[in-house]
Parts: sequence; C-alpha cells; structure tokens
Amino acid sequence: MDSKTWSNKEHYLLVYKQSFLDWAEGKHIQDCFPDFGADIRELMISGMDLEEQEQLDQLKAFWQKYRNLITGVATVALFAYAAYSGYQWWRNSQALEASKLYETMVSAIEKGDKEQTLRAADDLQKSFASTPYAPMSSLIAARIASDAGDAAKALDYLRWAAKNAANDAYLALAKMRLVSQLIEQGTEKDFAEADQILQGKPIAGFEALWLERRGDWYLAQKKNEQAKTSYQDAWKKLDQAKEFPEEARRLLKVKLDAVGGVAQ
Repeated sequence: MDSKTWSNKEHYLLVYKQSFLDWAEGKHIQDCFPDFGADIRELMISGMDLEEQEQLDQLKAFWQKYRNLITGVATVALFAYAAYSGYQWWRNSQALEASKLYETMVSAIEKGDKEQTLRAADDLQKSFASTPYAPMSSLIAARIASDAGDAAKALDYLRWAAKNAANDAYLALAKMRLVSQLIEQGTEKDFAEADQILQGKPIAGFEALWLERRGDWYLAQKKNEQAKTSYQDAWKKLDQAKEFPEEARRLLKVKLDAVGGVAQ
C-alpha cells in the first residue's frame, strides 16, 4: 500500500471517528461508507484501539438511553428563550406606548385640562397597568381630583395605585396618601379602611411614615396618648433614616408638640 493510499485511508478513519451521530443512530460502517472497499473498512476498524472502541460504544449507549431527555430539555430551553425574548419585546413596547400617553397627560396638566388629565390616567390604568406610568399617573390624578373637591374620585385613584403598584416607593406613597385621605373623610367606615391598611406590614424603608399615619389615625379620633406614642416611635425611626427630607422631620415635630410629645 503506497503512502498516498495510506494518507487517504487515514483521512477516512478521521472522518469515521467524528461521525458520532451516525453511530448514535445505530448505523454500521458499511451504511456510512457503502462505496469503500473492504480493506478500507477493515483499516477503519483496526485503526481504533480497544479503549477508543469502548468509549464510542459507551457514548452510543448513552445517547440511545438519554437522547429523548436531552432533546426534550433542549426543546424546552429553546421555547423558554423564545418566550423570554417575546416578553421582553412586549414589555419594551408597552413601556414605550405608556410613556407617550404619560407625556399626553403631562401636557394636559400644563394646559390645566382636568378632563384630559384624568382620561389619560384612566387609559394608563386600563391599557398599561403593568408599567410604572400607571400608578404614577394615578397618584397625580388623585391629587388633581382632590384639589377639585372630588374626594370619591381621588380615593378611587389611590385605591387602584395601592393595589397595583409594583414599585415599593409608589406603593408606599399610595397607601399612605390613601390613609390620609380616608382620615380626612372621617367616617367610621373610612377609619376602618385606614386601620386595615395600617395593620399591614410596613414596606421596608417606610416604617416611620407608617407610624406617623397611625398617629394621625389616633389623633383624628382624639386618642392623644396613643397618637403621642406613635409619633414618638415614628421620630425614632425617622431619626435613624438620615435620607428623609428635613421637611418630614419638621412636620412630625409639629405633630409631636401638638400632643405634648418629646422628640428624642
């Protein structure tokens, strides 16, 4: 056998060794290389030592046993990636459309157009509830409705934001403003609703505001001692949270003074 023939046969041997998929599907060498002569096929077989042959046999057995599982996992991963990519595209699209509608609302506020402002807030609730623009616009709409003397409408916006806001800051702000609005209404039913909110676990970072609103709740019902305790507890929390604005501290100090409390 000349060197050229030997080189070609070595090439076929290398190709054969890399044909795992054909081996995995249970095909024989003769099926993979039907046009080769018997001497080449024998060379391919003899060219592999026993260890290589054993490894290929093990690999073939592994594939035959687990190929359905491997294929299934790969398929699930592919669909999961496709679903995630689709969701990301949808979310980005939603955020873009919501931002445009929010800009329309801001423009209406600048023009003093109350009806268009509230309509934009309503549309954001209905069509883009999952975006931050919806609770943000609801908080603004609640303030506008309240300033216009429409307390019921303001409560509706605050209740929606307190239920649907995903961002902790918006959620805390919505709940605390809702409690204040309910206290301002002053009916037994309103106090009960406010009490239920305040009994919930405070959102992390807003514990001082929770305690302050509890003090407001007591004070509105002329329970001054309980209000003083809540305000003092709020002051301790607020004093630990250095990031709170100075205006918040001054307001709480005024409330403490009103009930004979001491800021310490």
